Amino acid sequence: MSEQPTSPRIVGLSWGQIEVEGGIRFKDAKLYPGGSREWDWRETGTAHIPGIQPADVEELLQKGARRVVLSKGIYRRLQVCPETLRMLRSEGVEVDILETKEAVRRYNAVREREPVGGLFHSTC
Repeated sequence: MSEQPTSPRIVGLSWGQIEVEGGIRFKDAKLYPGGSREWDWRETGTAHIPGIQPADVEELLQKGARRVVLSKGIYRRLQVCPETLRMLRSEGVEVDILETKEAVRRYNAVREREPVGGLFHSTC
């Protein structure tokens, strides 16, 4: 049995920028076991309200995440759709919903112990 790839470590966070190991920078980031990419809200029609859509987290699950960290932004303005939480819970996925700095700390703390994915909003 092959070992699950580790999710990349977040090495920096500032207003409007998240830096992942390897010098990769994003405004908003989607991280998962084995990789990362820009989290482009336009792909799923995400907005601060109603918030993170089920489609935003589906890719994380497809990449093997069994825990998901969702950031609400620095000022906690980004919401999470109730449908997203229902979907994750029905899949048996543990979910953390935190302010972005707290979300980064939680994600980095668990990334080597379990297959984790995360959505990180670097502004409001």
